[in-house]
Amino acid sequence: MKILRKIIEIDENLCTGCGECVPACAEGALRIVDGKARMLAEKYCDGLGACLGECPTGALRIIEREADDFDEEAVEELLKNRDTAKPQPAPPVGGCPSARLQTFAPATPCQAANAPVQLGPATGSALSHWPVQIRLVPPSAPFLKGADLLIAADCVPVAYPDFHRDLLSGKVVMVGCPKFDEAESAIQKFTEIFAASGIKSITMAIMEVPCCGNMRHIVSQALSRSGKTIPVREVVISARGERLRQGNMPS
Repeated sequence: MKILRKIIEIDENLCTGCGECVPACAEGALRIVDGKARMLAEKYCDGLGACLGECPTGALRIIEREADDFDEEAVEELLKNRDTAKPQPAPPVGGCPSARLQTFAPATPCQAANAPVQLGPATGSALSHWPVQIRLVPPSAPFLKGADLLIAADCVPVAYPDFHRDLLSGKVVMVGCPKFDEAESAIQKFTEIFAASGIKSITMAIMEVPCCGNMRHIVSQALSRSGKTIPVREVVISARGERLRQGNMPS
């Protein structure tokens, strides 16, 4: 029977198929199908929204509309059948490889000794994890725990030739565009990260162009909402790739 009630809505344009929402749904109502999160049936969704906080892109929201009534008995049967089903090989996490969490171990002394000799300046990558986009990194990502965080405007790695050596080395990085990314979503994401991940320090790398200044607003708002005090160092890069200045983020 259709009734007016709260239920989850999935924005397919925002969904990357990362699969973070699936284990968060205790009723088992969500699956990844064809690279997108799908609801198996309206009767399995209780509308409480436990899955919302796990979505790194904000593709899930609660709306009120006519839908099949929540059926607790059907959920119990669904979970029973799922638990007794023949185990299948585990699929890759999520439907989109770009959103699959990865942590890269540093090279061992033996690996480093046998690496090809580099001519000229060192060119090795300092990247320790994946993904890097602000929209794709979930607040629960294990590599965020106790990290020194680098928040970089996405033009910085292109403009600054020593990005890996001078800025990224030893840090976890999140990259985004303060002009084109949705500011409120970024504020909410960083608020959750600052509140729960034990971030030790923040380095904010932005370009000299005025629109990059919005990253200051995003970071300061997230710090305020999280109630945390974390030291923030700001680095400003010119369009020609020069480091113009660095210091504490302006209040």
